[in-house]
Amino acid sequence: MRKIFSFLLAAALVSACQNDDTDFSEYINGGQSGITTISIAYNGTSVSVTGDTKGYVTTNGADVTVNATNSTDSLLLVLSGSTTDGSLLIFREKQFGIKLNGVSINNTDGPAINNQCHKALFLEVADGSTNTLTDGTSYKETADYQQKGTLFSEGQIYFSGTGTLNVTGNYKHAIACDDYIVMDQATINATSTAGNGIKVGEGMWIDGGILNINVTADGGRGIRCDFVVEISGGTTTINTSGDCVYDDEAQEYSSAACIKCNDEFNMTGGTLEMKSTGDGGKGINCGAVITFSGGTLIATTTGSNDNAKPKAVKADNGIIVSGGTFKANVAKSWACDNGTDSETPEDHLTVQGSPKTATITKKSVEIIY
Repeated sequence: MRKIFSFLLAAALVSACQNDDTDFSEYINGGQSGITTISIAYNGTSVSVTGDTKGYVTTNGADVTVNATNSTDSLLLVLSGSTTDGSLLIFREKQFGIKLNGVSINNTDGPAINNQCHKALFLEVADGSTNTLTDGTSYKETADYQQKGTLFSEGQIYFSGTGTLNVTGNYKHAIACDDYIVMDQATINATSTAGNGIKVGEGMWIDGGILNINVTADGGRGIRCDFVVEISGGTTTINTSGDCVYDDEAQEYSSAACIKCNDEFNMTGGTLEMKSTGDGGKGINCGAVITFSGGTLIATTTGSNDNAKPKAVKADNGIIVSGGTFKANVAKSWACDNGTDSETPEDHLTVQGSPKTATITKKSVEIIY
């Protein structure tokens, strides 16, 4: 809570797409004055609900539905306890908060948490807590709402708190968000054997915290983003081991990548370490420009080039390095690829300023300021 106001204010200025109703003043004051707080404690095949004075919550065993669609009050859901066959499904039209306070939810036939609200979700991982979310190996299909991952949100997600959140995707993505994600303080461990570690639509901002992603699925990405990815702090570690897969529609192979973004990738601080070991795997695969001006970036690919070419750092419209520590290494193909056809390694990225070290070869790039 102590950083959330400045965090949200800064996040709101990042992009025009971040102008939704992200006023979390009710959560900032510490006393939770003015908030409707509902505590949901999972206990095996049942749950205990307290604070639900307006009848928002219904339960079926350990499956919980919160329907606050027409409510105008501020809502905070506090989750605790454990279930091996339960879930949380939320319907709402106004931004709200979830506090993970030592909860373990395994849903055998769908997402562990499914947020159908299109507005901002303030998700606090309570200090000192360990929380676990797991989906099943198949989903019970429904036409009533989408189910895209173990932790799925239609609206934006703001991660805060200093606790630990472990998310495992066995059937789809570990974390999926149709809007954007901003990460501040939490420790998040995302694992996927079937999809992406994090699939996000409108942008990913990593301002702090610890993010560990491990993806073993063929063609899987650590972070798959349809818009921009920006890193200004924190420690992010991403590993992918899946091989590339053939895309029948595009009639080409699609490779695994630690980060795949359709728009720009910008890094000004923090630490990002990536390793991709599958055939044709990529560290960063960016559809626009990569701009690196601070922090530490280490990208390594060790895979073969049987069906696709592995690249440590790839950007369609340029790679610009102007500060920090930048290292890219491959076993095969090019360490850096900015779209040029040149066979000269120095032409594959743009180095600005006066680095202390600048070693640029086809398979290894090391630039230190």
